[in-house]
Amino acid sequence: MLSLITPDRSNAQTGQLLGGNVLNGALTGTALGAATMSLRNSGDMAPLRIGLGSGILGGAGLALYDIATLPSGQQFFISGIFNDGNNSSVIILIDTFYGAAGGAILGTAVMLIGNKPLVGGLQYGSGVGAWVGFGFGLLDSFVFAERNRDFISSGLLEKDSIIEFSIPKFDVGLIKPELFSYYDLSGKTQSIRFEPTLNLISLTKTF
Repeated sequence: MLSLITPDRSNAQTGQLLGGNVLNGALTGTALGAATMSLRNSGDMAPLRIGLGSGILGGAGLALYDIATLPSGQQFFISGIFNDGNNSSVIILIDTFYGAAGGAILGTAVMLIGNKPLVGGLQYGSGVGAWVGFGFGLLDSFVFAERNRDFISSGLLEKDSIIEFSIPKFDVGLIKPELFSYYDLSGKTQSIRFEPTLNLISLTKTF
């Protein structure tokens, strides 16, 4: 399969990865800063400021990573455990919010059981949950998630022919390497010989 990628399209892809990662990083950092303030039960805005700045820098770093690891000519795609996205940072961001929401729910449940004010459960539960979600998001994005190269590799491994396409009721394969085996009875002893072959065209009928 041949594809032509123009410089404008490549630059647009780079800009999208950079802008998306920086924005998501800023939101993630802000959320973690707010979570830290909740855990400290303090009105000091320093965690929010530090979180925003760190998130922007982290997002820029993730953008460079995405650009460096993106296969040439491909549109970036990442599939995490709970969500998909078009950059690495969106997986971390959404997992962070999932963690905060889950923590708030669990914190509220604990307060209800203990017959205590719900505000404390929401405050500390969401704070802890946000940090737990952030940690899980890092693992999700860099360890568990599938990226472009994973889909490309799996697609190549699943193919019988180098080039495959479908027409109504038929699957057509071009250039299919195979290993042909046969019995050799020419000598005094029987033997099995293997020879590599190359099928130029293979046709399979589908029902």
